[in-house]
Amino acid sequence: MLLRLILVAGALFGLWWGLRWLSKAPPAKAKKALIAGGLGLLVLTGVALVATGKLAGLFAVAAGLAPWIGRAMRLHGLWQGLQRMTGHSRPGMAEEPRPAPPDTAMTRQQAYEVLGLPPDATPDEIKEAHRRLMRANHPDSGGSTWIAARLNQARDLLLG
Repeated sequence: MLLRLILVAGALFGLWWGLRWLSKAPPAKAKKALIAGGLGLLVLTGVALVATGKLAGLFAVAAGLAPWIGRAMRLHGLWQGLQRMTGHSRPGMAEEPRPAPPDTAMTRQQAYEVLGLPPDATPDEIKEAHRRLMRANHPDSGGSTWIAARLNQARDLLLG
């Protein structure tokens, strides 16, 4: 009885202290702490179910949550897509750097770098490097249209 009372008092004190800390912590740190706490609670629940021989309960909970987790992940993806489409992404969100459009002016030095050639390359070497790189990066073979356009631009600049 005394042990239970001590455990409950300790849990209440820990909860009070954690809430106080969360109210004063920066949002990024609070988010990380909440995620870590939730995962820790999930692990402790799993360990308790295994220890008490109720592992079937853990599988039942996981099976019940699986469809909801899938729906939440799809909704999150839709939400992120909507934010990107409307340009309302949150500050600090990691955004992929956008490559320059293919019609951006390219210098001869950049063209040699794109094709991986030295500045004294012959026209035959330029053609061969272009063919080799296009085989690896052609959009019909799963490559990037942007890379293919840059390769064509480099070849045209050096040979044209």
